[in-house]
Amino acid sequence: QVQLVESGGGSVQAGGSLRLACVTSGDTFSRYNMGWFRQAPGKERRFVAATNWIDTIRKYVDSVKGRFTISRDNAKRTLYLQMDSLNAEDTANYYCAATSRRTVSPGTEASDFDYWGQGTQVTVSS
Repeated sequence: QVQLVESGGGSVQAGGSLRLACVTSGDTFSRYNMGWFRQAPGKERRFVAATNWIDTIRKYVDSVKGRFTISRDNAKRTLYLQMDSLNAEDTANYYCAATSRRTVSPGTEASDFDYWGQGTQVTVSS
């Protein structure tokens, strides 16, 4: 079992950048596929990015490709999401997710992940 704590959210103007971090504890971080999801008010939680446990395959939702970068530091037990060129549509609560079901191609559905953080709010003003 793994515990997840996100940080790095905040308010930023359109075009700006933020870097989210997800610090894990409990089970061995390097055994988990990891992902980021986001949820805007009144909307479902949606996939943003994911990486497998060996960080060989990264997936992104089309709307963030070329702007967001997911990465992981297994030594620090931390998952990151670098977000550049932010726009108002990126405003949401961002959640870190983990699963011990290690697939080479990481999942992109919420049901593919078993553990969740509490979320960190990102607000982009235009």
